[in-house]
Amino acid sequence: MAGENNLEILLKNASPELNPGRYVFCTLEDPSAEIKDAAIVIIREAEGVTLVLPEDVAGQHALRYDYVASWITLKIHSSLAAVGLTAAFSRALANKRISCNVVAGYYHDHIFVACEDTASALATLSSLSSDA
Repeated sequence: MAGENNLEILLKNASPELNPGRYVFCTLEDPSAEIKDAAIVIIREAEGVTLVLPEDVAGQHALRYDYVASWITLKIHSSLAAVGLTAAFSRALANKRISCNVVAGYYHDHIFVACEDTASALATLSSLSSDA
């Protein structure tokens, strides 16, 4: 099933949902299979492998991190070719001085925001739906 491309429909039906837990961004040269299995996101960069992990997993493995985030998923199935969705929600969050780190999955967009900004980010994202 193809994802939605229409920006107005995407915004109106974004349905932001908070995933339980706290998440951290770590970087390792060669993460173990156990750590990779626990990762929410894995990105191979020239400098190392970036992993988004549950905070407790990072703690169990004594991994260093300096950013603790909440994970918000936009529940609408957005097309990977959709234009403007990331720009619209990142602009709305930026207007509230909320930093966001975005990962696009095949079905949904995932937004990581600092834990202390969670409530404001959810309210901001929800207002995009009601304003569309």
